[in-house]
Amino acid sequence: MSSPPNAVQPLQVPTKVLSSIMGEGSSIAVPITAAVLVATALYFFYKKGCCGACGSKKSKGTPTLVDENTKYALPLAEKFEAGWPSGVDGKLVVRSYTPVTSDDEDKGYVDLMIKVYFKNTNERFPEGGKMSQHLESLKIGDTIDFRGPSGKIVYEGKGTLAVRPDNKTPPKKRHFKRFGMIAGGTGITPMLQIIAAVLRDKEDKTQLTLLFANQTVEDILCREELDKLEADNGDRFKVWYTVDRPPEKWSYSKGFIDDKMIAEHLPAPADDTAILMCGPPPMLNFACTPNLDKLSYAPDLRFTF
Repeated sequence: MSSPPNAVQPLQVPTKVLSSIMGEGSSIAVPITAAVLVATALYFFYKKGCCGACGSKKSKGTPTLVDENTKYALPLAEKFEAGWPSGVDGKLVVRSYTPVTSDDEDKGYVDLMIKVYFKNTNERFPEGGKMSQHLESLKIGDTIDFRGPSGKIVYEGKGTLAVRPDNKTPPKKRHFKRFGMIAGGTGITPMLQIIAAVLRDKEDKTQLTLLFANQTVEDILCREELDKLEADNGDRFKVWYTVDRPPEKWSYSKGFIDDKMIAEHLPAPADDTAILMCGPPPMLNFACTPNLDKLSYAPDLRFTF
């Protein structure tokens, strides 16, 4: 079955690539074990058991999953890198993806939510996404190189972030009562991990607010699930949307993120409030940072995935 432009694809890989088995920066060829599904948001990981565990073939000298029911550590909000030598020019293509599975309930597999950017659908990027198109073309049993986890921000639960300024510095723990989240497009993935972790733990009192920016309503990933989470946890989680090209009947914001949106829909600046951001560099550099500066949010309380 062929996929429509910009379809979202899941990719499952065994937990043999996790940090408890392989050191950071290691790589491994892993089998593709997820079918191509056609949907805007294929799944949501808030409830356990949405995708199931997957098996794999063993290869000589490769760390493998010993017991699919054993929990292997996967720090929340960490990233993985997928790569393959391009058949077009022979160069290695590498992209980072944040899993949307949890660190304590999902055993034996890792789920990635990947938006496929097809060629000739955006005049600014006529070639589309090299990695996403390659992943979309793979069949069950095909392999890619995979390494990780990596990343400098880990959510440890109950409002605690472990933050490293660089890969060599030990993480420093920071505790917050509130997270104001700004996400753009597929930058929603680390936010989804943290939102699910907080709301799953009834003892985690961290307050969450999300400002989610996209080009159109159709581009909003997991909107139905986000709305349900807000409806079910309105005292702990709020979500607000803004799109560049809204439909006629649209009750949320229009256009780029600005100081008014941030002031109205995110928590006010405070020592116990952190701003978490993930999205395209132009959004972060020209919309988020200047407006956070204008509203006097402390730079050391802003964290970018």
